[in-house]
Amino acid sequence: MRAEGQAHIDRITAALALVRKALDWERAVRRLDELNARVEDPTLWDNPKQAEEVMRERRRLDAAIGTVREIESQMADAVEFVELGEAEGDDSVVADGLASLAGLAERADADKVQALLSGEADANDTYIEIHAGAGGTESQDWAEMLLRMYARWAEKRGYKVETVEYQAGEQAGIKSATLLIKGENAYGYAKTESGVHRLVRISPYDSSARRHTSFSSVWVYPVIDDNIEIEINEGDLRIDTYRASGAGGQHINTTDSAVRITHLPTGIVVASQNDRSQHKNRATAMNMLKARLYEAELAKREAAAGSEYEAKTEIGWGHQIRSYVLQPYQMVKDLRTGVVSTAPGDVLDGALDPFIAAALAQRVTGEKVSVEDVD
Repeated sequence: MRAEGQAHIDRITAALALVRKALDWERAVRRLDELNARVEDPTLWDNPKQAEEVMRERRRLDAAIGTVREIESQMADAVEFVELGEAEGDDSVVADGLASLAGLAERADADKVQALLSGEADANDTYIEIHAGAGGTESQDWAEMLLRMYARWAEKRGYKVETVEYQAGEQAGIKSATLLIKGENAYGYAKTESGVHRLVRISPYDSSARRHTSFSSVWVYPVIDDNIEIEINEGDLRIDTYRASGAGGQHINTTDSAVRITHLPTGIVVASQNDRSQHKNRATAMNMLKARLYEAELAKREAAAGSEYEAKTEIGWGHQIRSYVLQPYQMVKDLRTGVVSTAPGDVLDGALDPFIAAALAQRVTGEKVSVEDVD
């Protein structure tokens, strides 16, 4: 096998190995057999809600297991094709086989990311909350750059984006904002973005054109389903109302319709100003609070997420997950996985998938991937 073909095989094999580990392969195969047997039971639909859950799990496992087996079969066929061409000295046959392997490698990488989305809330819509760190206008401008980055990323994936809360900065940028991202697996893809993001650049707000370092935090949590019950004691809440403002500071309305809820036992704060109705904003904020409390519980249950949960305690040095350097050189580096891009403009325009894929893989393997250029 030529080196090019072996590289494709190694890439496919590594992707499939990661999928098998993420699925817990032997358990997944047994579980699929159990679900197939349940589907044959005519009494299954006596409980429609339970039946839908069974069918949903069966479809997910059947698709994931079937994809692995299909790629393995097609890889074996392509390898045989290449070896046949090499034995007969037919370069066109070899080229066709290598092209098939290259296509399978691309597919395996794409399917690998999909298979890594197996958490209990991964399929849900998600909130992305952004807060400027210390540093005034500079950090607030950076927070708004992150807001745009996530909106562009979501739009590129075909997701629907809504702004739930927006607090403009004094001179530029934002103090905080919350996006609601709607789409399949929105939380699963976005969840690894929680943490502190660091920017290094020549400040456009510094008349001396000095280099500045700014920090902003990102917090991602899932929209929870109605069937997930989260109990909240009203006595644990402080509810404030205020006048909503939009980008640039203009008033959305002239009444105190925006709502901010503080959960006193945990210190969690959520806010909504998306609607002119205070009642509707309060309902939205309560849903956000339930989602934050649910996500906190998920974080405690997942060892990988647990370190992220604690890392949000301070917006500054030592807690960042990614650095974006615009001066004196151009680079974005994820400090957890080592993935690097030398095109920060593309990243800030929403090209986040390589970073997300590596972070999801790290959750399964527990290992830091090799530094690679994703451009």
